[in-house]
Amino acid sequence: MLEDTIIAISTPIGHGGLGIVRLSGKRSLSVAKRIFKPLKSGAKILPRRPLLGNLYNYEQKEYFEEALLTHFPKPHTYTREDMVEISCHGSPVILEQLVRLGSKAGARHADPGEFTLRAYLRGRIDILQAEAVNDIIHATSYKQATISFKQLGGSLSKQMTSIRNKIIHLLSQIEAGIEFPEERLRTSSQRILKTVESAMYSVNSLVESYNLGKTLAEGITLAITGKANVGKSTLFNSLLKKNRAIVTPHPGTTRDYLREKISLKDSIFTLIDMAGLETSTHPVEKEGIKRGKKIASQADGVLLLLDASRKETSEDSVLIKKFKNKKILLLFNKIDLPLKMNTERVKKLAQPNPTLEISALKGTNLRKLKEKIYKLFVPTIEQDEEIILHLRQKLILEEILDSLIEGQNLIKEGYPEEIYVEEIRKVIPLIGQLTGEIRADDIINDIFNRFCVGK
Repeated sequence: MLEDTIIAISTPIGHGGLGIVRLSGKRSLSVAKRIFKPLKSGAKILPRRPLLGNLYNYEQKEYFEEALLTHFPKPHTYTREDMVEISCHGSPVILEQLVRLGSKAGARHADPGEFTLRAYLRGRIDILQAEAVNDIIHATSYKQATISFKQLGGSLSKQMTSIRNKIIHLLSQIEAGIEFPEERLRTSSQRILKTVESAMYSVNSLVESYNLGKTLAEGITLAITGKANVGKSTLFNSLLKKNRAIVTPHPGTTRDYLREKISLKDSIFTLIDMAGLETSTHPVEKEGIKRGKKIASQADGVLLLLDASRKETSEDSVLIKKFKNKKILLLFNKIDLPLKMNTERVKKLAQPNPTLEISALKGTNLRKLKEKIYKLFVPTIEQDEEIILHLRQKLILEEILDSLIEGQNLIKEGYPEEIYVEEIRKVIPLIGQLTGEIRADDIINDIFNRFCVGK
């Protein structure tokens, strides 16, 4: 497969000002020369210098587009192979014709993620960096993009390499002491324990970062909830700035749930509008309420609406207590109407959760609401904090952590070195699986099949 020259469109499908077709492999330039002719006859194609020319249909013997060709000779390329990029107008018809002609001229249409797969197989990047490439492409927030960019640069890989090197050094010291007892090379159990616990701390921090990473990668889910007719759908529409949900003065209008995304600063939020959380005899509404309760319990946060134009009830108190253990923002809605609710008393009941008075209908305090949502629900990340974004990474890190914990326990229980060293040794191949140094074909295929064609 690596001997083939591959070709694919590298820009998103659709109409645009610019489109790029990429080739990689030893025949990249010879294939490109069949379909690209320099504007100036006899002009040389110089490395890394864009050359203006026309695309040529060698079947019909006609030119059909103006283009720029850039040749990138190996090994200093993305794939560490000879590469060519042809830039032209972003017309799907032209780009697809270019790929078709290139395929007939000796290239093969690339599989999803095959350019990055070649970069990995050629040793330019490891699996953690390859996953970061795809994460940047599909980033849902600026925060996630910056984390992925760091990992593309090797930050996570370097951390795992550092842990691996410390464990290898420790194992070599232990085994030297076992093999050559007369040389007095034994390492104290306290020193061994210190190294193991240091590795445990680093790995555990990464494992615990997964929930945050998952939130950043998938966006932050906020459930808009409350009793019927408190203005949930109106707030939903106001935050989206469009009439997505049906709004009527009649209670129980929303019987299922709606889900939409909004962007606040550098983060993506998924807002969920749902049926009012109260008793109902209507079977459809009862099912909507059941689904709403489940969604609210699983959401990252809750916007709990109360109708400030009505007196507080025991149901309001029940709702506040119900979400006491979740991150909630309590909203007193309909402040454009005469105030009847004792908001101060309700605020005391809701402590320490933040509150805000709004009018979803009139837009009062919506800017403040967005600021509060961002401040309350967007997690803060330390500048040097490493965050993992993939379940695959988390599962392998948990295996590494289990081996280190078992090794720690055996050391503390006084087992001989020959016993606990076997547990510690398991860490090395597991780190190899994590970085892709030890290849498992089914895992590799699964990772790169998630890529788009052309990357």
